[in-house]
Amino acid sequence: MYQLKEVTKTYTRRDETVTALDHSNLEIADNDFVAIVGPSGSGKTTMLSVLGGMMAPTSGQVILDGQSLYDLSVDERTAVRGKKIGFVFQAFNLIPYLSACENVQVPLLLSGKTLDEQRQRALEMLNRVGLADRVDHKPNELSQGQQQRVAMARTLANDPQIILADEPTGNLDSETRQQVMEYLTEFHQDGRTIVMVTHDRDSAAYAKRTVRLINGVATDANDARAA
Repeated sequence: MYQLKEVTKTYTRRDETVTALDHSNLEIADNDFVAIVGPSGSGKTTMLSVLGGMMAPTSGQVILDGQSLYDLSVDERTAVRGKKIGFVFQAFNLIPYLSACENVQVPLLLSGKTLDEQRQRALEMLNRVGLADRVDHKPNELSQGQQQRVAMARTLANDPQIILADEPTGNLDSETRQQVMEYLTEFHQDGRTIVMVTHDRDSAAYAKRTVRLINGVATDANDARAA
């Protein structure tokens, strides 16, 4: 389970203090599927970075499975990310000179798997996302939708319990957006927790819950409708 407790994140920009998150509280249960929505500049990507252990809050606590994430050392937090958390980005973040298979192998290499183990697992994950016939293609030889599926296969490589997705369908056409969301739904049905930032209503509709961020304050949109 994730818990954000009174989390505030501020930046200094041109001698002005900008508040990205403002005493935000949030609970995300295991195997939840949460869409985080809100206008540009509302703090969505900041919240995802804080949840992912990549950006320490100015104040407040981020609890993951009963452990205060930012009370860990940098090395300990990196280990938690490598073991428990996978990331999907709008920009794919593939290494251009590596093949699809080699891109998926990167996190497996970092986790100490042998070369044979890396390739076997990478091939399994690429097959799962329908790219068994593209394993040796480099990113520039793939469509945007295929690149995003390689990125998703890479995310699955170390079998994370949590997937954090930042606008995963932002660069895709409507048909490919649907395909990517169906894969994320499958990953959720595997028992994973999915937290997705999106501005797309159709993508958000796949989630079990919607959290709305406005001026850095999180509100459960489902509760807001019920009220």
